[in-house]
Amino acid sequence: MTDTVSSESLSQTTASDALAPMSADPSAPSSVAHTPVLPPAGETPAEGAPAAETAPSGERARGGRQVRQNSQNSQNSQNSQNSQNRHRANADAGAALRRTARPVPPALEQLAQLYPPLFGAVFRPMKRGIFQELMAAHPELFEKDALKQALAIHTRSTRYLQAVASGQQRHDLAGEPVEEMAPEHVHHALVEVYKRRQGRGQDDLLPRLRERMVDNIEASGLSREEYAERVQNRDEAASAVLQEAFAELAARAARGEALLRTFEGSGQSVEAFADMYGMDVREVARTLTHARERLAAAEVSKGAAAEAPTSAPAEEQTQDQDQAKG
Repeated sequence: MTDTVSSESLSQTTASDALAPMSADPSAPSSVAHTPVLPPAGETPAEGAPAAETAPSGERARGGRQVRQNSQNSQNSQNSQNSQNRHRANADAGAALRRTARPVPPALEQLAQLYPPLFGAVFRPMKRGIFQELMAAHPELFEKDALKQALAIHTRSTRYLQAVASGQQRHDLAGEPVEEMAPEHVHHALVEVYKRRQGRGQDDLLPRLRERMVDNIEASGLSREEYAERVQNRDEAASAVLQEAFAELAARAARGEALLRTFEGSGQSVEAFADMYGMDVREVARTLTHARERLAAAEVSKGAAAEAPTSAPAEEQTQDQDQAKG
């Protein structure tokens, strides 16, 4: 509003000045005193008259190139902004279509009324075998196919997958946790949620997916081979992220073991050690705990491997003795 008023005021002032008579006082400054007056065509300027100022040809050429460059930069910026606006519009339209694509089945509404802790506003992972329990509890209320469809829609929703990806326990019909979530189920939920979210915006969610995979592998307590066997699939992109997660986990383990050695050699408490190196106390404690757990697991594995060669011949010797007695 301020710019518009100033512009109108300036326009009115200029017009008034142009229409006002010249001052009778010859010493008064004139608004046109510095405007060069060119002679008519064919005439030469009067002797002593100031010559019109013109820019050298080199400067005019450079000025023209600068104007063209500025115009090109402005056009490129506008094209980039238009592309971003189209991308956002397409993402918003796709999200709106996904939100309104499918009505809620009547069976799912009934489940939400009967078991709000499990099918209500907060989604919780369900225990395995929930279908059979529901059919046994309500044989006359639910049709078998309708209930299967309702459960399939519920468990394939992004909100349900997010609950599984968070590693929550599985719950019974009363909403009580009764079963640990298998690490492979957490893994597949992480990948699926990533795929759905990645197409909605411009943010790169891959680093976050890799970090969540590392946390899931570490929490599972499985070896690299055991984990890979459980989560194997034909998705090459997901497999590539898994390999990156394994590499990050190895680097994290090396850092943890180095920190543990330094901590044990310092003779300090966790709080004093963290303060000495400017680290977060909780992060230091967590890293030290994981490092100790990994070392303990490695010792158990070594012990099992060392016992394996001696146990097999013992079994064979027992079998040979039994056959000899027979």
